[in-house]
Parts: sequence; C-alpha cells; structure tokens
Amino acid sequence: MSSNENWWQEFRSQMPVVDHWAYFDHAAVAPLSAQARNAMVVWANAVAKHGLANRSRERKNVERLRRLGAQLVGSHPDEIAIVRNTTEGINIVAEAYPWQEGDNVVTLDSEFPSNLYPWMNLASRGVETKLVPTDNERVDLDRVADACDERTRIVSASWIGYATGWRNDVAALAEIAHRNVALFFLDAIQGLGVFPLDVYAAGVDFLAADGHKWMLGPEGAGLMFIRREHIDRLRPLGIGWNSVQQAGDFANVSLDLKPTAARFEGGSYNLCGIAALHASLNALLDWGIEPISTRLLQLTDELCMRLDQCGAEIVGCRDDERRSGIVAFDFPEADAELVRRHCLGEGVVINVRNGKLRASPHAYMTTADIDCLITALDSYR
Repeated sequence: MSSNENWWQEFRSQMPVVDHWAYFDHAAVAPLSAQARNAMVVWANAVAKHGLANRSRERKNVERLRRLGAQLVGSHPDEIAIVRNTTEGINIVAEAYPWQEGDNVVTLDSEFPSNLYPWMNLASRGVETKLVPTDNERVDLDRVADACDERTRIVSASWIGYATGWRNDVAALAEIAHRNVALFFLDAIQGLGVFPLDVYAAGVDFLAADGHKWMLGPEGAGLMFIRREHIDRLRPLGIGWNSVQQAGDFANVSLDLKPTAARFEGGSYNLCGIAALHASLNALLDWGIEPISTRLLQLTDELCMRLDQCGAEIVGCRDDERRSGIVAFDFPEADAELVRRHCLGEGVVINVRNGKLRASPHAYMTTADIDCLITALDSYR
C-alpha cells in the first residue's frame, strides 16, 4: 500500500484517458491503465520478434496473476482460475454442479443477464431458477431467505447491481445460502478492484469477475475463485491439454487432472490480456484497495451532491453500506440516451442502463472531472 497521501495523483498520471475525456463509465468498459497498455505492447513486441522462444517467460504472468488474484480476494492461489470473463466463470459452476432434477437456484430479478441465463438454461435438466423481486436493485434479505428451500443448491447474486449501484451485504447473502445447506456464488465484476473482499470471512463459495471494469484491464481476462473443498465437487468442464498435471507433455495422455481450480483452464491462455491485467492489478494493490474504496466513495458522494444541485434525481441507494462507484440518476424531462450523446460531444463519457443515466467514476478522477459532467448537463438544457 502506498504511503503517499497524494497517491491518487500518481494513479491519475497512469491513466492516459484523462487527457481526452472525463470518463464516467468504468462500470461498462474502463479505459486501460498505462501499466496495462505497456504490458500489452511489451508482449506484442516480444511475440513479433521472438515467437515462441520466450513463451516460458510469458507463461509466468499466468501464475503471477493467479497470486495477485488470491491476494485480492484473500484466498489461496490454488483456488484461483484464470477465465476470459465473468460469464465463463458463472457457466463453469452452472454446468459443472451435480444437479438433480427438482433442484433450484435462487437469484435476483435485477441481475445482469450473464447471472440469469446460465441458471435459466438449466431448466432442461429439471432445475428451477427462482427470481427474488427487488426494488431498484434494493434487496430484502428476508425475501431471499423465503425463496430458499430444501432443494436450493446455489444462491447467486451480484456484489454490486449494474444498473443503480446497490451494494449487497455479501456475508449476509452467503449466510442465508449456508443456512439452507446451499452454496453462494458472487458475481463480483462491479466491485472487485475498488472494494475490499475476504472470500473466507464473507463465506463466498464461488466468485467470478472480468478485469475490464474496475480493475482497468482489457476485455478477455478475468478471475474466478472456487473454494478448495468444492473443486472436486464440480464436474470437469472445458478439459484440454492445460487441465492436467503433466500439461505440456503431450505424449502423456493420462487424464490426471490438476487438483486446483486451474483444471478449468483447458486450453491456451490470453497471454496478452493476462500480462495487462497483472500489470494493472499490481498497481491497484500497491496503491491499496482500502484507500481506493475510500476515495471512490468520496467522489461519488460529491457527484451526487452536485447532481442534486443541478436538478437531477439520484435513483440508486446512497446509504453508507449500500453505496458504490455507480451513480444512477434521472435528468428532468430529458431523454437519457440524448443526454448521453450530448455529454459525449462535450468530452464526457456516461452511460444509460434501464432508461436511467449512469455515471461510474474511478478513484483517479477529480472534482474537475465532475465539473465537466455538470457543465455538460447544464448545457443540454
């Protein structure tokens, strides 16, 4: 963790996007950090010049990223799998769990489609998906508990809602699952990298998150956590040359699976994306997730105050433990998509989800960036 009180200024200096945009869309696809960009360039140059000659050195980034992922979530590296995206991680569990006809999954009706479709797709195997109603992503834990029964096998929920930014009590959701002898899956993509998490303390059984949002990496490289005692419980999927302990010894065709979460990394890696995510995540951990979280919430609190002053209505919950890096809002009597396009023309990147405007800054941003957004909104009138 950086001891420099102005660490965020160093952080900002490593974000080339600030020279071009006031970028409030990290909840969609974040701009690359300089560290990630540089790692990709180094990788590309090495492959262009040397082909496979340096492959063993490049493969070390896989294990480096695995160790950083374990550090980020508080697990053992053996419980981390490198995946392409959150969807892949969810599907691994959805398809690999030993379901029986009549089992069910409990999740929320406000989930991003990637945390709905893989469970719904189990209907052909006799597995029911129960959707717990939410109010603008606000979750009533009693309703989650009521939805669980003796046939509930997995409870799955997002750490942070993608539309309005509601931040769930992860430990409380996991406790509900375990109370019903079920397991808990956490879609962590909207929180990992900017909020601290200890998967053991919180009771998380499975987790997945792509690196292209708050971790400031490229698309196509992400992390998955599988609690050690569940690795053998899941049916091996996507098995390939890289799933076995003798990976690389192609003459040995014994199906001797790795005893770790890495058994689900069946084929070749996205080495370019992995190098980039490792570099970006290494910087975030060096600055410290706690300071990043504190600064991010300070920025979103300031943003909410300024939006309120300019006549916007904050849609999401801003209670202390529920607020996040996502701010959803309505702008009076305005078409949200037209406002988004106008802001883009003014050098400000925001987004629209479910008919509401959505701003998602990162900890490297400043009051000056908020000024740009407010000015763009004022000029729309």
